[in-house]
Amino acid sequence: MARDDEALITRLLSTPLDDLLAQARAQRAEKAGACASPRMTYSPKVFIPLTRLCADVCHYCTFATTPSRLEAPFLSEDEVIAIARSGVAAGCKEALFTLGDAPERRYAAAREWLAERGFARTIDYVQHCAGRVLRETGLLPHINAGVLEEDDWLMLRTVAASIGLMLESTSERLLEKGMCHHGSPDKAPEVRLASLAAAGRARVPTTSGILVGIGETARERMAALIALRDLHEAHGHIQEVIVQNFCAKPGTRMFEAPEASEADFLRVVAAARIVLPPEVSVQAPPNLNDERLVELIEAGIDDWGGISPVTQDHVNPEAPWPGIARLEATCAASGMALVERLTVYPRFIGNEGWIDPAVRPAVLRMADADGLGRDSMWSPGMAEPAPGTVRIPLGRRYHGAVTGRLNRILDRAANGNGLDEAEVTALFAARGRAAEAVIEAADTLRAQVRGNDVTYVVNRNINYTNICTHACSFCAFSKSSSKAGFRDRAYNLDLAEIARRAREAVSRGATEVCLQGGIHPSYTGETYLSIVRAVKDACPDLHVHAFSPLEVSQGARTLGMTAADYLAMLRDAGLGSLPGTAAEILHDDIRAKICPDKLTTREWIDLVRSAHRVGLPTTSTIMFGHLENPRHWARHLNELRNLQLDTGGITEFVPLPLVHMEAPFYRRGQSRKGPTWRETVMMHAIARLALHGAISSIQVSWVKLGMDGAAAVLAAGANDLGGVLMDESISRAAGASHGQLADVAAMRAAAEGAGRRLRQRTTLYKDAAAEMA
Repeated sequence: MARDDEALITRLLSTPLDDLLAQARAQRAEKAGACASPRMTYSPKVFIPLTRLCADVCHYCTFATTPSRLEAPFLSEDEVIAIARSGVAAGCKEALFTLGDAPERRYAAAREWLAERGFARTIDYVQHCAGRVLRETGLLPHINAGVLEEDDWLMLRTVAASIGLMLESTSERLLEKGMCHHGSPDKAPEVRLASLAAAGRARVPTTSGILVGIGETARERMAALIALRDLHEAHGHIQEVIVQNFCAKPGTRMFEAPEASEADFLRVVAAARIVLPPEVSVQAPPNLNDERLVELIEAGIDDWGGISPVTQDHVNPEAPWPGIARLEATCAASGMALVERLTVYPRFIGNEGWIDPAVRPAVLRMADADGLGRDSMWSPGMAEPAPGTVRIPLGRRYHGAVTGRLNRILDRAANGNGLDEAEVTALFAARGRAAEAVIEAADTLRAQVRGNDVTYVVNRNINYTNICTHACSFCAFSKSSSKAGFRDRAYNLDLAEIARRAREAVSRGATEVCLQGGIHPSYTGETYLSIVRAVKDACPDLHVHAFSPLEVSQGARTLGMTAADYLAMLRDAGLGSLPGTAAEILHDDIRAKICPDKLTTREWIDLVRSAHRVGLPTTSTIMFGHLENPRHWARHLNELRNLQLDTGGITEFVPLPLVHMEAPFYRRGQSRKGPTWRETVMMHAIARLALHGAISSIQVSWVKLGMDGAAAVLAAGANDLGGVLMDESISRAAGASHGQLADVAAMRAAAEGAGRRLRQRTTLYKDAAAEMA
């Protein structure tokens, strides 16, 4: 061991315990960084004890047994799937496979059972069962299968999101006669370290840990933590380290062995936080420490591990899982929100090469934008109504605390000072009471800026073509290739039909027609001009809100003109404003993945700026809930804020949550399933705060959320319900159950339910009644 490590061990053992605990808490706080809402995580799991047979004979273990005490050496496939499905029904996200080390090496019964079913080894059966669980239930397998070679880890990574292998200890003494690992060759430290290194080379997110109190010395405990640190620094694969206390159990040789004292155990927990890199979580099992949950939080842990609402802890059946509500309250009292995570940690989800392509779709279906667990089964566009209030899904399990940093950020936003990217990102991380504080601040600001009116516009959508040369991976509207959705056939409306629909809209009280379509290969700048003229000839007083920046770019390019000159031509032909669509995410890293042949971030901003400078106002949008994360959202909001402060031409901001059902990249398993409800609510609230002093109107899309969902978001800083949208088709093509036409009575009910008045507006936010008088 290096001299520096010897000195570190000496310091860890000699520092007064209270001081060491304080250091651990400080390092946990440093790990959390500028987060406005500190959190504690756990994984809701179902426990699948595939076999209780083991080649080893650890003298503290009650999980391992003999074939004569079992009905069968292994669970059957049907039993495995039944357990997994019970986990799905209870809201689990992880399927924890636990078993002994290679029982076929020791027991003929295991060899024969496997051979009868066509398996040579236990690990082959593990791989088969985990694959079925992944495919048939969507749960994410986490596999604790003991010591394996690199080829085995490579095989398992095709069916598992993560794996586990406890180091336990680096003490060779524990293999001696009379010690806990005598007769257990798989517990040799060099064997386990080699297997953990092989898992790192195979690039499998790995859980490891140590056992405290099995006969090791205090220095050996610290040496084990340093060994895990070194493994992670070599391979980057350790996602969490479990510090588990030995509990003496009846029926084992170590029943009368002394357990580690609370002070000694807490010292190891704190040392783990100090020794390990900040990205590695420190976990302690809550069911083995029910009487000292607060003390563990004070010792620096940031994760409770897997907790099952369905199955017992088969390794420690005498220790029941603590209730989630109790853990939640305990965490809240310590200023932390309790948050569900996946079996694989967030940093691996966004890092190429760590999750096998066969597993990644299931991970993305379970994940939110932070890489944690989704808060509910709801997704935008679903027929099922969104949660009825903003508070229920934000408060359930997420009490948390409101930090001084959060209050400072909210004060800066309310003063209109603008927030930097880190501050906006911190707001998106808020959970529980902290999230509610963000929402309350946003709605207070809404009342100050926009009053209590909820506005809407009577308009009609005319999507004149769904034929498009672009291959945007999120778009199910385009019918240019087999990537498209299946609700509509390809079409291209002629000018007479566009004019007819405009006249019909006016007859039904519309003040606006919204015109957008695919990038048709035969369209030129003259095509778009002719569309505007056809509408204005038919309906001179109708406001024409038309053409995304991408369409304008195409029109200008085909005529060999600058965007500014072409925009002036459109304005003179009767165009009144532009929709600020095709923005998606204003971050080129994401655009390169979802729409590589569209405008870059700078091209989009420059074109919208040109529109404003020739007198054409625009809306602004964001499409969220797919490949991006809150840092990208923050960048996007600040790009819009800076643009608006420069030009003043943006009328409103419209968050557009991804409707995933028919989106090509979701169908290929490459995208999340839209934002969660919490993220949807927070996007509207944080937009109100981040854009304050620049863009004053925040619109909610009832097409994406349904009217119930839109009504709820009115309490989160939104002031506008958009248009009635006769003939909306883009969201419908993506799989949304809402759309086509909003009932004004339903809009009025939504507004009144929020204690506000519904008022009709024009496209440019004038009072419609006054304009038509």
